[in-house]
Amino acid sequence: MLKFPARDGFRSFLMGNIIRIHKLTTFIENKFEAYLDNDDSPDIANPIHSTEIAQAYGFKGPLIGGVTVWGWSVDTILEALGPKWLEKGWSEFSFRYPTFPGDVLKITASKLPGTEDWNIKMTNQVNVVCVDGNVGMGQPEWTNEFLRPQSMVPLSEATDKPYLFLSECDLSNDWRPAKADFTEEVSAEFHTHKQKSTNPLFIGALPVAHPSWIAGWPEQLLRHNYNIPSSMHTRSRIQHHKKVKSNTTIIGGAKPISAYERKAHHFINFDVLLQDDLGEDVAQIRHWTIFKIATVEERKFFSKG
Repeated sequence: MLKFPARDGFRSFLMGNIIRIHKLTTFIENKFEAYLDNDDSPDIANPIHSTEIAQAYGFKGPLIGGVTVWGWSVDTILEALGPKWLEKGWSEFSFRYPTFPGDVLKITASKLPGTEDWNIKMTNQVNVVCVDGNVGMGQPEWTNEFLRPQSMVPLSEATDKPYLFLSECDLSNDWRPAKADFTEEVSAEFHTHKQKSTNPLFIGALPVAHPSWIAGWPEQLLRHNYNIPSSMHTRSRIQHHKKVKSNTTIIGGAKPISAYERKAHHFINFDVLLQDDLGEDVAQIRHWTIFKIATVEERKFFSKG
């Protein structure tokens, strides 16, 4: 066990991938070294997570997937709120700055004054906030804003999936639902190659689904319905209703809300409903993503305008 100087009366230590710095009643701080959770290849499903494509768009290196980055905060959230958060909790978070492989993230949870909610920040080694959000138990006001898709009957991907264009975006129809089985094998694969959690809640026999597995559904549904060359997840609101236990089939449906342009990027905002094989709600998600990333030239043109 690697020991660090005690701070605020608590001894620091290394716990799995998380370096615990200190914990107070209203403040928790951990550190995590970021890694790329996919092949560094332009041929992956979302090549903005590869060096070649990310640099072509003007970034210094491959962008780590948003739900993976957010997933690194989960152990800190569970320290603050406990495991009941997985079934009765909520989160809302925004990605303020990309996270790159090798970044050292300071993950902090600060209890918000006068509430039982916590602010979560993920700050890199040069003190730039990459992720900012809030988490809590129960249901926040925005839970009532979720839209529910009318059909939850899973359909396979269309053989001729269209590309998504801002000028032709259909906001009137629900998307094709999809289904996936959550099993011990799926969990092991996910944590071997993606999240790499060492938390016993999520690995080993009878695991429950990691919140980043749940948070990744919107991007999967987007690609279940459209050909998307590259996308960048920017923001999420998630309401957890029920833990996903091993050997559960999950069905996800989606209802588009709006599509718009901002700073030359093309965004889509949509709601996702996840249900289990009993027909019970597992999670509701409001998701914002850039489905057409502006090129360097387009961003320069926008900034001059």
